Amino acid sequence: MSPTDGMLKLLLADNQAIFRAGAAKVLAVEDEWRIVAQTQDFEQTVMAMDKFRPNVIICAAALHAQMSDLTSAASKFGARLVIVAENGETSSRYAVPGVHGVVFRSITGQALTECVRKVSKGQNWMQGDSTGASGDGAEDDQVGARVRDRLTPKELKIVALIVQGFKNKEIATQLGTTEQVIKNYLRNVYDKIGVSDRLELALFTIHHRMLAEAAAASTAATPG
Repeated sequence: MSPTDGMLKLLLADNQAIFRAGAAKVLAVEDEWRIVAQTQDFEQTVMAMDKFRPNVIICAAALHAQMSDLTSAASKFGARLVIVAENGETSSRYAVPGVHGVVFRSITGQALTECVRKVSKGQNWMQGDSTGASGDGAEDDQVGARVRDRLTPKELKIVALIVQGFKNKEIATQLGTTEQVIKNYLRNVYDKIGVSDRLELALFTIHHRMLAEAAAASTAATPG
């Protein structure tokens, strides 16, 4: 048969390209796993399920309005489903039949790997609303807290918008400033965190829960 026989096949389904890239980077380090497809809408996801028959689907809750459609599709193709919830939601909202794992966008790479590993073995795994379900990532949280404390409220808001996939021009519009000003802010943020581009910034934020939560809170606190 094919070289992938015996390997765990993963499907990443998310409308946020940066989160997909971050999750793929984290999960690709496991030799016995293979990401067979990445999709960005529900129709693509169902087609990929049918074509690749993944063992585990990591799917953003925001990808489709009806959770029952996601669970039914995964069940039809014999896949186990991990839901990616938005930061600030409650994990219990997704504790429904057909959902075998729940994580938040702010999950650490280590915890995401643990979730997929356990779900693939037939267990359920739910990230707690305030901490990772397994308690992993404490050191990452300390790093995230230190970085969070270095950033200004406006810088945190820009970080949150970067993670959401907004371009500099769109961020400038939201914050009522110019694209050049946003570029200047980003240079300062890169220097403070020690990253070189927006993808590295997004991945760093996603993998450090305390920074991700502070960034998300900054966008909710004020309109702009």
